[in-house]
Amino acid sequence: MTPVSVKESLIASWKFWLSFRKRDWELGDYPVVIRKQNVPDLEPSTPRFTSYRYWARIVNWWVMTGGGDTPEEALKELAVQFNQMRDSRQREGKSMPRPGMKVPLEFAASKRVYAHPDLTDDFIARVLGIEWAFISDQSSLWDFHTETTNDALYARIKDVYGVDVSDIESGNLAKILDRIAVSRSR
Repeated sequence: MTPVSVKESLIASWKFWLSFRKRDWELGDYPVVIRKQNVPDLEPSTPRFTSYRYWARIVNWWVMTGGGDTPEEALKELAVQFNQMRDSRQREGKSMPRPGMKVPLEFAASKRVYAHPDLTDDFIARVLGIEWAFISDQSSLWDFHTETTNDALYARIKDVYGVDVSDIESGNLAKILDRIAVSRSR
């Protein structure tokens, strides 16, 4: 998480106290900062990722950001992310965090991927080629590489487990592991 400056702390405190005036908060009710980034463009070998000149974020939140080539674009993208999160929380029956409050990072459930713990560990080592990884039910093959397709990992899964999962375009690991487990039980 980005360290919070004194100025950001003051903005967060101000937005916190203002939040008691109403109960249905919009993005404008939250402490937002926009920063110009001084980072070089990403290498051409990472075409899936875009380097942005500006980032907007809500102070005290872990993963609520928006990027763009102008401050306005960054704020617009932040609004999209904010609205998606608000809609998701409403569907789940959760209230929005009060403006200015620290919002801890929430991990997605891992119930489905760890329904097959030995398979999951084997998959991490043999397909992803790493010793350890946190994987949730929302994790995807896309989280573990920078290529423009999942084709190389689909091929590795086919080689290792003899299962074709190339039709799972999302690359969702829970779906992939479920399919491998079903094929092993036959």
